[in-house]
Amino acid sequence: MVAPMDEISELPLSDADVEFRDEVRTWLTEHLVGEFRNQTHRGGPDDDDNWELRRAWEAELASGGWLGLSWPRQYGGREATLSQEIVFAFEYARAGAPPRAAFHGETLMAPAALTHGTEEQKQRLLPPMARAEVVWCQGYSEPEAGSDLANVACRARRDGDDWVVSGQKIWTTFAQHADWIFAIVRTEPGSVRHAGLSYMLIPLDQPGVEVTPIRTMLGDSGFNSVFLDDARTSADNVIGAPGTGWSAAMTTLGHERATSVLNYQFSFVREMRELRALAKQRGATEDVLLRDRLVDAYIGLEIMGYNNTRTLARALTDGEFGPEASIGKYYWSRWHQSFTELAMDVLGPDALLGTAWETGPDQVSTGLRRAFVRARAETIYAGTSEIQKNIISERVLGMPREPKPAR
Repeated sequence: MVAPMDEISELPLSDADVEFRDEVRTWLTEHLVGEFRNQTHRGGPDDDDNWELRRAWEAELASGGWLGLSWPRQYGGREATLSQEIVFAFEYARAGAPPRAAFHGETLMAPAALTHGTEEQKQRLLPPMARAEVVWCQGYSEPEAGSDLANVACRARRDGDDWVVSGQKIWTTFAQHADWIFAIVRTEPGSVRHAGLSYMLIPLDQPGVEVTPIRTMLGDSGFNSVFLDDARTSADNVIGAPGTGWSAAMTTLGHERATSVLNYQFSFVREMRELRALAKQRGATEDVLLRDRLVDAYIGLEIMGYNNTRTLARALTDGEFGPEASIGKYYWSRWHQSFTELAMDVLGPDALLGTAWETGPDQVSTGLRRAFVRARAETIYAGTSEIQKNIISERVLGMPREPKPAR
């Protein structure tokens, strides 16, 4: 299992995996110093706090060869095994390394390019990511197409060697910092639902692109609206054949859900450890009800680990993540909401101090307050809980498909 406290105890680690783990630990010890060391709680997957420092950390990771771990060497990777990727994610969280700033390209777009892209695209797109030279953002959601991704209205028409794109994307994380957006757009006039969609790569630094920040409850603007008004991109920036983008989109979503299960759980291990220490420090463990809830949270984290072991074991056998990843996403998002509510009760009056870093007595309590606010959206992004339950019922349990309403 992905153990909740100190070791990955139940996943079989080969001698090569143990050697790899020691290499990761040594590198993090040597490089996670100075300003980098103080970024454990700063920023997040939708929070661009301390962006420039986190980008510098991305460059540090790239110099160590830690980006694109599993990619073939000719694309800038080191051909790490899945078990080694798991080891790296665990050690990264265990060390309290900064939240990743440029993960959209490496963990979301790259799998689609590797699976559906041409050799030329792989050679062109992947090495700059492995060198931390380019920032990507994800253009899926629209005002009328969130969980119902097949309802996208953003359109592109062919104009010679280019595609001309018009429409709006919303909730686009880090678009204000990104160089490129990978987007699902409709390229066949009159097409509906999954048909006629293309997986398109669009440069953002051009006329016809406007990025408007969306201010969140945390006070930052990690999310954005992206308006495309006859923005252009080369015809060779479509992953897969035009009109067949749904398959590439599902590859990205599958990796998003699976990697979120892994990376989030490891961060929860750290949060659980911190809350346990904080509860002891504040005397909250003397309260029988709070102590009972802390035990329940720990048990929930154990359950999460066992389920993740099942998901990862299948991936190690089959070479890909199955629909079981939806169980993990559904579970962790609900668990984390409950956990952060517990954290606020442990903090007591300090829970009201706000989410700005300078308002709290320490980064741990401020980080927990920010986690509480951020967790409200975790049952929505990367597929709502309702969508996950449909996937689980239909694709895992084999139940009849949900009836579709007449349109």
